Amino acid sequence: MPALLPEVWLHWDPKTVERRGVKALLNHRMDFLILLPNGSRVVVEVDGGHHYANSKAYEDTVRGDRDLKLRGYDVYRFSSTELGRDRIRPLVEQFFTHLFEHHGLTVPRRHS
Repeated sequence: MPALLPEVWLHWDPKTVERRGVKALLNHRMDFLILLPNGSRVVVEVDGGHHYANSKAYEDTVRGDRDLKLRGYDVYRFSSTELGRDRIRPLVEQFFTHLFEHHGLTVPRRHS
């Protein structure tokens, strides 16, 4: 089964600690880390406007994405406005369906 972990600091990921030591990337927090059964690691970020408020904030955001991708993570971003109450359920269901299919995992079907 996939595991969804909220607010994970990158240095807590056992693979990062194994490769870079316990003090690796102390300042990088992921909104959600998904550990998939096939060993894939997926980061899901929900961005508020502060990620794009100025060029420095945007640079920090894209630099963090590059760093995570080079360390073997898949990174997916959602805007906080995109996840409004009336749209969140279909958007999240579609995302996880496509994510699981992309990684060759069986998508559990809900019972009505």
